[in-house]
Amino acid sequence: MCVTSASGIEMKDLLTPDYYRYPWAALETVKILPRGGVLVIWPDGQQLECHPLWLRENAVGPDGIDPRSKENGLDVTDMDMSTTIGSASVDAGALVVEFVPEDRRASFHPGWLRHVADELHRPFALLPEPKPWVVADLQEPPTHNGSSVLDDDRALTAWLHDLLEIGVARLTGLPCEREIVGLVGARIGALRDSNFGLTWHVSVDLDPNSTANTNSRLPAHSDLPTRETPPGFQLLHCLENDVTGGQSTMTDGLAVGQYLQTAEPDVFRWLTTLEWTFFNRDSNHDHRWTGPIIDKGDGRIPWTFRAFHPVRGFPAMASDALDDAYYSLRRFGDIANSDEFQIRYDLEPGDLIAFDNRRILHGREAFESREGIRQLRGTYLDTDEVYSRMRVLCRTLNMRPESLGFTHSKEAEDD
Repeated sequence: MCVTSASGIEMKDLLTPDYYRYPWAALETVKILPRGGVLVIWPDGQQLECHPLWLRENAVGPDGIDPRSKENGLDVTDMDMSTTIGSASVDAGALVVEFVPEDRRASFHPGWLRHVADELHRPFALLPEPKPWVVADLQEPPTHNGSSVLDDDRALTAWLHDLLEIGVARLTGLPCEREIVGLVGARIGALRDSNFGLTWHVSVDLDPNSTANTNSRLPAHSDLPTRETPPGFQLLHCLENDVTGGQSTMTDGLAVGQYLQTAEPDVFRWLTTLEWTFFNRDSNHDHRWTGPIIDKGDGRIPWTFRAFHPVRGFPAMASDALDDAYYSLRRFGDIANSDEFQIRYDLEPGDLIAFDNRRILHGREAFESREGIRQLRGTYLDTDEVYSRMRVLCRTLNMRPESLGFTHSKEAEDD
């Protein structure tokens, strides 16, 4: 939109403190507040109170936002605490202020101000809303075409949308090559290293350092609860699978938590308050962390399920709470592995399954390892990497998650 100010300046090129292109949400009026800030008001009644120092540090230019890096160059030790707004006006819909005693004039994009007023700057504002599910809602993972995701940003956005909303999403038709899982992960962001390496195998080992590398059944669990922050997302790519058995399983921890909170509140309370010390049983590593089975977070971070019982070592609670703690573990396991909450599906060569490791409890059935081969390749990514890629894709494609119109399906998309 081409908007011209009263002084004849085109406002369309008014810089913002970030890389987004905002609609020109023209202001209606501005009022100077007694404390020296301003209140900006839009025609629909939306308002935003702006502190003078917040406006000053977000003003594009010297000792403010660097127009190249989009970062704040104001040294807080140089901050003038007497800064206030001497005058304020609306010019062609933009906010224009004069800072005193600095005697500096600055203009602010009304669309940028509006996105703050609408709280779209919050961490989860530009991401799909998680949708808890049970088997009645979802029989197998949402599925997308793997080659499309590797080559096309819109296809990648659709896959990530399902991954963030449902917590799990599958790709099909990928080459059965060791490096593929790393290539898919790199389409999202930096891979997270661990004691298993940047990428790692899941197969039957003669001397396994994880129960994953056996042919045993793996009940619903999450990986690496021994870490302060367990990996956010996990990718598993199937290279070979011609064994008998070994069906993969997925359970939505959010749905299990919601059920317990409503139907068995005592069990939910024990799972979210009684703590255990998890530690890594490995000859070359010694990772330890203490926390509850379900960490509800604080609204700024997602829930984290610490549910890998082979590394749950010691109770970190009063001895008189142990009966309740063990009972709650049993109930959690009963529900997470039940037919009502756990989906079971086949993992075929060329399939890649991605899931939220802090939300989704994954597992597999036992399989016969004396005949056939089952070989997967995996990697981890931090949650931040997935969130960031989704935001950047939506920005680049000029989309909003709620307007994407993606729907998950059982069948892979056509090329």
